[in-house]
Amino acid sequence: MKKFLYIVTLFFVIIAPFLGEINLALSDIFDSESMSFTIFWDLRVPRVLLAFFVGGVLALSGLVFQIIFKNELITPYTLGIASGTTLFTALGIVFFPFMYLTISSVFGSIITVLILYFISKKINKDSIAVSTNSILLTGIALSYFYASALMLVFYMSNLQENYSIVRFTLGSLDTVGFFNSFIMLIVSAIFYLVIMKHKENIKLMLICNDTAFLKGLNVNRVNLILLIITSLCVGVSISFVGPIGFIGLVIPHIIKLIYKKSAHNLFWPVFYYGGVFLVISDLISRNLNTDSTLPIGVVTAFIGAPFFVYLLIKRTKKP
Repeated sequence: MKKFLYIVTLFFVIIAPFLGEINLALSDIFDSESMSFTIFWDLRVPRVLLAFFVGGVLALSGLVFQIIFKNELITPYTLGIASGTTLFTALGIVFFPFMYLTISSVFGSIITVLILYFISKKINKDSIAVSTNSILLTGIALSYFYASALMLVFYMSNLQENYSIVRFTLGSLDTVGFFNSFIMLIVSAIFYLVIMKHKENIKLMLICNDTAFLKGLNVNRVNLILLIITSLCVGVSISFVGPIGFIGLVIPHIIKLIYKKSAHNLFWPVFYYGGVFLVISDLISRNLNTDSTLPIGVVTAFIGAPFFVYLLIKRTKKP
């Protein structure tokens, strides 16, 4: 069953660059003078690769945050990291148009993580278990603050800047060339290797933070490392495609239902199927025969929101 699922999903990833509003002549995709070559190699292949790596990072980041906070409904979006990245990107569009958006996006994620960490440190100086709760509550408060600040930026922006911000917040995988895809490949590889390096620590933390502490693990240090690396990778991803939601929530839960294994054994399946999910969502968004491509964030929200409600209902029914 699992091997069959791998084969089917891999097939969708492989054929994705061949499908779109413009039909390609397969005999011309290796002819550098043809339009099919340009569309295939400069637009569709980089877009599919970008979708795969971004989807993988967002899905794995959701799993990591659920492990840290011991809460199956947590994602980086819950903590305000995505909101902070979006706000600072909007600030870059309006006030620093000469600045590369990735810089402002990553800066927003770093600022948010530092705020989360130092406030939780102030509230819980010696606590191990409660610190994650304080970070969660601080993140929710930051999300509301960032949302209000974003409305203020909208008010201060002109029509063109307003449109750019709206397009960014809806999410888009539009890319030309392999530069963004290559950056995301590097980010994904670093993220995955860091998580795998801490696999045994994560295994201990899955049992109990107190147990991990008694085993000699510096829980706060590991949590901080995971928070920072995950937030930075999410910030880079959002800077390229916008705040695409629900991947970090939906994919880890689906993989847990399929594999029925502990979370520390699901890093690769979650990453892989997160990438596949975004590739398929993008395939849907650009093959609806509409005047323009449907924003990818709309597609993931249509799929993710009902699933989120289902999780909430299922959670309340537990004894």
